[in-house]
Amino acid sequence: MAVVFETERLRLVELTLADAPFIVRQLNEPSFVRNIADRGVRTVEQAADYLRNGPLASYATHGFGLWRIERKSDGASLGMAGLLQRATLDHPDVGYALLPEHWGQGYASEAAAGCVARARDHYRWQRLMAIVLPSNAPSIRVLERLGFTFLRPVHLDPDPAELSLYTLELGAP
Repeated sequence: MAVVFETERLRLVELTLADAPFIVRQLNEPSFVRNIADRGVRTVEQAADYLRNGPLASYATHGFGLWRIERKSDGASLGMAGLLQRATLDHPDVGYALLPEHWGQGYASEAAAGCVARARDHYRWQRLMAIVLPSNAPSIRVLERLGFTFLRPVHLDPDPAELSLYTLELGAP
């Protein structure tokens, strides 16, 4: 298990093929499908393909990607968070998704704040973006607490949904 960074209560670790069962659960949560996307991953084999073509490929190409959020106290997998490089955005963006039983405990804010710190301190980026459905008020609150501001509506091909693009100036580390 490659630990990327730790926060007070969390450990963010690189996903591996062994995480395929967790990925099936995460990607099929109704809240994930509603607020992020239906990735069409229904089996452990499809999850392994998702991992190979998504997070693992991103680690190899960019040195970052989505990481599994693990609670330090018991090792439970709470969700995913990380940094993404999308061809359709000018700067990397932060993303996060928690399993519903872990909502409302500050984990999303803690994991996302850790990702922001990693972007600023480790990668030394000047700007970080985030995309969110305008209807996803809890996620927008997390972004705004971290200092992100709304930039403009955006569409990411091939998804026709209008998303809200947020930005955060990281400045010098």
